[in-house]
Amino acid sequence: MFDTIAGLPLHPLVVHAVIVLVPLAALGALVVSVRPTWDRTYGWLVVLTALVATGSSVVAKLSGEQLASRVGFPADHEQIATLMPLFSGLLLIAVSALWWWDRKGEQTPDRMRTVLAVLTTLTAVFALIWAIRAGHSGATAVWKPIVDSTTPGSLPVG
Repeated sequence: MFDTIAGLPLHPLVVHAVIVLVPLAALGALVVSVRPTWDRTYGWLVVLTALVATGSSVVAKLSGEQLASRVGFPADHEQIATLMPLFSGLLLIAVSALWWWDRKGEQTPDRMRTVLAVLTTLTAVFALIWAIRAGHSGATAVWKPIVDSTTPGSLPVG
């Protein structure tokens, strides 16, 4: 089911959603963590982005396992990327809890809001770092052997 789409491997297609949406959700989470009024207004958008990012992370993991069964398992990438759904899921939970708390209508931040904001910030930072690590390890697994065995201009253009 998560193997190919239109004859192409699904994994390289869906990882682009993860590499865009997880950092976008993390940056949005950082912003709404420090601005409660923005969370009440735009928090739903951050939650939605985190939800789609988490779903994309799960599909990327499953499609990556299918692709690896065809071409081999890049050990470093597999070890790092297998945790991406966990980090994006934790981000979804944290930003959802913060948004829910901020929607209660309290105008002044309280201790619980501060705790949720700190947890959301930490989760966003870890999710962002993990997305970068997963993307870099995947790109390295695919492109490093090609770059190492070629030089610029070594192939005819056109």
